[in-house]
Amino acid sequence: MPTSELATDRRERLDVARLYLVCDATPGGRPLSEVLPAAIAGGVDIVQLRIKDPIDDAQLLAHARRAQALCARAGALFVLNDRPDLAREAEADGVHVGQDDMPVAEVRELVGQDMLIGLSTHAPTEIDAVTPQAVAGTVDYIGVGPVHATPTKPGRPAVGVQLVRYAAVNAQVPFFAIGGLHAGNVREVLDAGATRVCVLRTIAQAADPGQAARELRALIDRDRTEA
Repeated sequence: MPTSELATDRRERLDVARLYLVCDATPGGRPLSEVLPAAIAGGVDIVQLRIKDPIDDAQLLAHARRAQALCARAGALFVLNDRPDLAREAEADGVHVGQDDMPVAEVRELVGQDMLIGLSTHAPTEIDAVTPQAVAGTVDYIGVGPVHATPTKPGRPAVGVQLVRYAAVNAQVPFFAIGGLHAGNVREVLDAGATRVCVLRTIAQAADPGQAARELRALIDRDRTEA
């Protein structure tokens, strides 16, 4: 696929994406092959591989390539966390970085124009900074949270739904509400204006990842239909 077509395809798929899964290389103690196809079939549109434990580049690249192949086969976008250099080698659709990681302008220089770039945001000023004018279109989407305190982000205070409400009015790129969300509490972020949701444990550690994804996706889609 020519460069411009690849970029367009990825951004069009991002535009309609509603459910985003973040997981490590062994979600719920299982291989990726037991979780990702089921979760994607259940409604996950984007999968981010995030491995926080120390691991060498060769191992991380192997996990990323495995996840990328599973996502491509099942029809989901694949994003690698933190490592734009390895994201390119793994042929990922995107890379996600935090506020304290490499500046997004440098990330864009490394990955080129085809790849999606996501950025975590935790405050109104960080949301406001992501504008087409300010970053020349560098950031394609943002994560907004954590809505609730979560063990996957120790030391990061919860922002509550107030920041989701702010993003719903002010974000100039697609945003995903994230942080301790599950079928029992996702309604609060949907009511606050979110149309996209990112989850970790509620799908990755579910006994049935496909069913967990279906439950969340049904709530998200129902909210959009009723809006």
